Amino acid sequence: MEDRFADQRVIRRLLNESRTWAFVGLGDDPRRTAYDQARLLQTRGKRIVPVHPAAKAVLGEQGYATLTEVPGKVDVVGVYRRSEFAGQVVDEAIAAGAGAVWLPLDVIDRAAAQRALDAGLDVVMNRCPAVEWALRRGD
Repeated sequence: MEDRFADQRVIRRLLNESRTWAFVGLGDDPRRTAYDQARLLQTRGKRIVPVHPAAKAVLGEQGYATLTEVPGKVDVVGVYRRSEFAGQVVDEAIAAGAGAVWLPLDVIDRAAAQRALDAGLDVVMNRCPAVEWALRRGD
C-alpha cells in the first residue's frame, strides 16, 4: 500500500483532532466491525454518526440514510462498505464537504482515494482505527 494513504501524520491528526465521524455502513449489529470501531471512537470522545439505508439510531446517535442528510460538519467519513462500493461513498464524502475519508482494512479503492486527495480531503486507506489508536498511545 502506498505510504500516501497511510501517512502517520495524517492518521495522528485525524485521531487526535477530529470531532465527528460519519460511519457509512454502520447498523445496529454489534457483531459488525463498523459497530466496534464506532463504539471505540465514541468512548474516545468522538461524536459518531451512523449512515445506513435503514437510518436507525445506533450507539445512542441518530442514524441517517445518506451522507447528504447528516447535519453539520463531518470531519471524517469511515467507509465501512465493500471495496466495490467505496468509490461511491468517497464521492458522496467529497460532495458533502467532509474533511477526510478513512477506508478500513481490506477496503481499497485507489482511484477513489486519489479523487479524494485531489479534492483536498485527507485519506487513510487499509488501516484500522483501533490498531492506529493503540499505536499512537505514546503521542
